[in-house]
Amino acid sequence: MRRSRAVLAVLLCLAPACALATETWMTVMLDGRKVGKLKIDRDAGPDKVTTSQVLDFRLTRIKTPLQMRTELKSVESAGGAPLAFYAKSSMSSQDNLVQGEVRDDGAFQVANTVGGQSRVNLLIWPTGAALVEGQRLTMVRHGFRPGTTYQTRNFDPVKQQVATVDVLVVGDETVDLPQGRETLHHLKQTLAGSNNTQYVDTWVNDRGEVRRGIAPLLGFRMEMAACDAACANAPDQDVDLLRASMVEAPRPMANMRTAPVRYLISVRGNHPNPFIETDEQHVHEMGDDLFQVDVGFAVPRSDEPGPSLDDTAPNPWVQSDSPDIQALAKRIVGDAPTDIQRMRRLRSFLSDYINEKGLDVGYASALETIKSRRGDCTEHAVLLTALARSLGIPARVVTGIVYVDRFGGASRVFIPHAWTQAWLGNRWVSFDSAQRRFDSTHIALGTGSGDPWRFFRSMSVLGSIRIERATAASALMDMPIPSSGDGAGVGGGKGAAGAD
Repeated sequence: MRRSRAVLAVLLCLAPACALATETWMTVMLDGRKVGKLKIDRDAGPDKVTTSQVLDFRLTRIKTPLQMRTELKSVESAGGAPLAFYAKSSMSSQDNLVQGEVRDDGAFQVANTVGGQSRVNLLIWPTGAALVEGQRLTMVRHGFRPGTTYQTRNFDPVKQQVATVDVLVVGDETVDLPQGRETLHHLKQTLAGSNNTQYVDTWVNDRGEVRRGIAPLLGFRMEMAACDAACANAPDQDVDLLRASMVEAPRPMANMRTAPVRYLISVRGNHPNPFIETDEQHVHEMGDDLFQVDVGFAVPRSDEPGPSLDDTAPNPWVQSDSPDIQALAKRIVGDAPTDIQRMRRLRSFLSDYINEKGLDVGYASALETIKSRRGDCTEHAVLLTALARSLGIPARVVTGIVYVDRFGGASRVFIPHAWTQAWLGNRWVSFDSAQRRFDSTHIALGTGSGDPWRFFRSMSVLGSIRIERATAASALMDMPIPSSGDGAGVGGGKGAAGAD
């Protein structure tokens, strides 16, 4: 949805920054419409190289402008060894900061500040990982002979994770840029293991300076092209990313919410199965890029793994160890004797507590949302997850789509959405405080610990899916036999919808 800055941060890490040039400007476009600018500065001294990148990006969400900025800085030795990194991003009213610096023992001391709360931890530098100068040196060392292939391990300061990237040298091409034509080397960089669904095409000169980059973004073609400062700073144009990511419903769905539903969904383009198996959703590949997705059918037992450490531990976005979050959770649940009753009380409370719709909020942490009481579905899901974990209830954030009768002038559409799943006894059960209930019009695409990067990864397929048919359980001859237990059957009283 509006996590575009997250993907742009990934793209910046996949595409090495400029070498030798002191200053480079780039214009940023979606399907040919200008939406931002990128400025890259490189300062090469005798002992170290400092590369700074500042990305300004502007989108609209149902006529509400969303301004985003990402600042990245890496400090490396002349040979590309990492010395320090810095990332500052603005997804909400508060900046999110990451600062890392190498210690004498080779480990990095990293400070993360999200939603006004800071955490300090140690990072053992991943073997073979490189920042931007190290990536540039690797590129130049392998050369630009067509057909050359190699791998790089690119460190992302924003997520503090390593992306393994397969690089293919396509060949030399003449490229049209805003200031004229240049003959450049075409490289295709693909995230390893993504089945060619996450890639960046870049065009670089002999020194490894990126002059052009193209990648898919939620059904758009995102392009960065080198130009002068006047070109990069020209006025931006409106692009409504939220409207573009809506999926048309095949029929009115309001009367189908409380019963199980079988969907037939087609997926265009080169995408692996984008849907996930949960205790409430079951997926069957039909062939020819068609998928049958059953939501809300009762099952006798759970096949999903139980909670992991990520589902119970605090993190910079889900600050379940915060005294403010812990105190609020205890006050809300009161004397509720069971986890399902505690979750119901948390869900009911948050549905009214977050009382200001904030389409201009990019992605806020749980602690920030407690203070602002603003946001949309992601703020609901992140805070509900944090409250649950603070009580010892394993919880995770689910990302997907949900049906609405009308949204932003569009009728009968599925829109990007997020909600919470809690581990209750022996299965995962959904709770949706933004919609006030979970029902069979929720289609899940991914789960995560609450950070924004996993949200974007799940949302990347939205421009490629089409819901061909939605069939109520009552019209199916092969409807599964309902379970008499506490399964995840929608409308069964003891299932997911009943729990919420």
